[in-house]
Amino acid sequence: MPSSGSMRAQIGTLIIATSVIQLANGFFGTFISLRVASEDFGATLAGLVLSSYFAGFALGAVRCGQIIKRVGHIRAYATFAGLVVAATAAMPLRVRPLPWLVLRAIVGFGCAGVFVTTESWLNAKAQPSQRGRVFSLYMVGTFLALAVGQLLIIWIEVKGAAPFNVIVDLFAVALVMVSTTRAEPPLTVAAEKLPYGQLARAAPVAVIGCAMSGLVSSAFYALAPAWMQDNGIKRETIALFMLVAVVGGLAFQVPVGRLSDRYDRRIVLAALGIGFAGAAIALVHLPRSWSVLVPAAALLGGFMSTLYPVCVADAHDRMPANRVVAVSGRLILVSGLASVLGPLIGTSIMARSGINGLFYFMAAAALLLALVAAGRSLATAAPRHLRRPFEILAPQAAPLAHNQLDSSDVALSPDSIDSS
Repeated sequence: MPSSGSMRAQIGTLIIATSVIQLANGFFGTFISLRVASEDFGATLAGLVLSSYFAGFALGAVRCGQIIKRVGHIRAYATFAGLVVAATAAMPLRVRPLPWLVLRAIVGFGCAGVFVTTESWLNAKAQPSQRGRVFSLYMVGTFLALAVGQLLIIWIEVKGAAPFNVIVDLFAVALVMVSTTRAEPPLTVAAEKLPYGQLARAAPVAVIGCAMSGLVSSAFYALAPAWMQDNGIKRETIALFMLVAVVGGLAFQVPVGRLSDRYDRRIVLAALGIGFAGAAIALVHLPRSWSVLVPAAALLGGFMSTLYPVCVADAHDRMPANRVVAVSGRLILVSGLASVLGPLIGTSIMARSGINGLFYFMAAAALLLALVAAGRSLATAAPRHLRRPFEILAPQAAPLAHNQLDSSDVALSPDSIDSS
């Protein structure tokens, strides 16, 4: 039986290693948007390259569980991180749309595997009474690393192989940290299946909200940096804008979470949708100066990053406590599939009407969610918040391995994915 000190060391190593990976991801997401725009692939091919990451991620979120069960957590982590390293290193060797489409999909698959492995490992190793704190630290580390990753845009030239080398180095550091960890493999249990129809009937607002969240966030993070670069905005400004958006997402988590636990979550979702739409439209009509860009970025990131966790909490309010794994997994996949469409639709709109069209598109999606959420709140009563409170979450792959949880543990357990 491992000691408590050994357990804390394992958990700390995993959190630090994942923060290093998210540092690389934060830089990679913004960098690839700028690089694809500078390579002039054309609107359709650029959208496909940017969307391929999310397609690979969605596939990985569904399929990586079997790999983990077959080879164990440490070997699986090494496999998935190795895929990312190999695909990233190959990108500067073949700067063409089709190779990049395939390689970005491999990167997405590998990243999903890394997060599945990490979060299932954390879930299995953390004591039930500590899971809330462990995953709060994990998600705070994720947000901060994603934010700091934007600063690398300032210091590293977008052209050439240097950015890819930095990303490879960061993933390699995380790989070494986790591969040298002494750890017993967590036990796994079979995940319960959940038909999409059952979830959609029980929690339609949550399903629609996760789809809108994926659609809007992927369009924003994939396309906003490229538009700013095309309009001659300095890389320092682009980095700051994206950093403020990520930090805004973190800053909104606790206050929105408290509101969500106190009031009907659908009303909170409607307010978030209206707030996001208002911030997006303001960016179209107000002067694009520092005094406008920075607050708008914080608001956009804040409203956008809280849509998904409120939707997850709403879904768990409406489903039995023993379906927490399947519910979370289905919502992750819904968000992931919608994320594939965001850059594709966004690039098509931008080719016709520029960045204003993209902001109108995102605003329309957010307003649609607001209308659906408000309408359902008027039509049906809100459930009691008994199943699962709001948690700081991101729509990324989540745990495969679970301890046997009773209903009292579920409120503290982290987000989970159905591997079937």
